[in-house]
Amino acid sequence: MNQLTQELVDLLTLERLEENIFRGKSQNLVGKRVFGGQVLGQALRAASYTTDRPAHSLHAYFLFGGDVNAPIIYEVDRIRDGRSFVSRQVRAIQHGKTIFMCMVSFADQEEGLNYQVAEPEYPPVDGLKSEAELKKMIVDFVPENVRASFMRDRHVEIKPVMPVNPFQPQPEAPSYAHYIRTHDRLADDVDENALHQAIAAFYSDFTLMTTALRPHGLSYISPSLQCASIDHTMYFHKPFRVDDWMLYDMEATISASSRGLNFGRMWQNGQLVCSTVQEGLIRIREIETQ
Repeated sequence: MNQLTQELVDLLTLERLEENIFRGKSQNLVGKRVFGGQVLGQALRAASYTTDRPAHSLHAYFLFGGDVNAPIIYEVDRIRDGRSFVSRQVRAIQHGKTIFMCMVSFADQEEGLNYQVAEPEYPPVDGLKSEAELKKMIVDFVPENVRASFMRDRHVEIKPVMPVNPFQPQPEAPSYAHYIRTHDRLADDVDENALHQAIAAFYSDFTLMTTALRPHGLSYISPSLQCASIDHTMYFHKPFRVDDWMLYDMEATISASSRGLNFGRMWQNGQLVCSTVQEGLIRIREIETQ
């Protein structure tokens, strides 16, 4: 695996400290606070270490911003081990404080009724520019003090379907889509379903919350904006591979009371494999003038 993919795998591989207690390292991915996708992926990974079944749903709340300079402890409570479903509660702890909580439900795949909505029609991935290429096209718009962090490579490869310049946002429809995958195939010794699900949880947090900003002509780097994830829900419908392209289609239905509600669907090979819901804080602050 290339370096970025290996770093991602390492980030989502936890150290077992005690029965049901794990430690994950933190990494500066988006700024001063821990990236929400990192906590989602690590928490799901911690829960998966306590069962051999795949996850089918995750319901999470972000309680406090995480410290990128400190590891995170994950405590797993084995709520239920049933014949059909396994339930786990996970607490993420940092500096003695619970910063995140989630419930995860696991169940084996089984035959039953099958239906899905039609996959949206977008241009094929091969004809789209990568996010890295698009960043180079707008580098002159990027302030010098954030240029290094803005231009650095992500741990996943992204190809936006409808790219925008976040430094010159305009009012747009409340929808967004991109294709996403890891930079390299997962190595055979780590190629397991639980890791694929954890990586999907990791990158389910990319751009989802910002969909609700588009009608307002704002982006995640607008100087007057305070953004933070409040909660996050994820449903795993069918098996998938995170090292093959997935289409992540997103839309927002409402922004009100300084919050925006966003929905996402992940598609692979014509199959709806995951669905996401996230509410985020989108508060307009007054800018102090000198």
